[in-house]
Amino acid sequence: MTTGHRITVEPGDRHVRVVRDGRVLAESDRALVLHETGCPARWYIPPEDVRLDLLTPSATHTYCPFKGTASYWSLPDAPDLVWAYPDPKPAVAAIKDHLCFYEVEVD
Repeated sequence: MTTGHRITVEPGDRHVRVVRDGRVLAESDRALVLHETGCPARWYIPPEDVRLDLLTPSATHTYCPFKGTASYWSLPDAPDLVWAYPDPKPAVAAIKDHLCFYEVEVD
């Protein structure tokens, strides 16, 4: 890792709920929280707690030198709203296949 860059993943201690336009997209008591230098805390939600039936896979992929290659999903009015790392770097292996939303409401 780059000097000064830090990334940690730990079990979340909060109820995480993702709502968009009045519709619950995800709700979990098992989310993982990822802290990364220079970034806001991100909540990664197990796929079983996400309404995958409402999401459409996107062709978008991005690469992070610390986490790996991300795949994205969209809603009709929100492109690339959700991402996951199907094959994350070993340091963040816990987030494998967990989904992260740009806008998360933490109860």
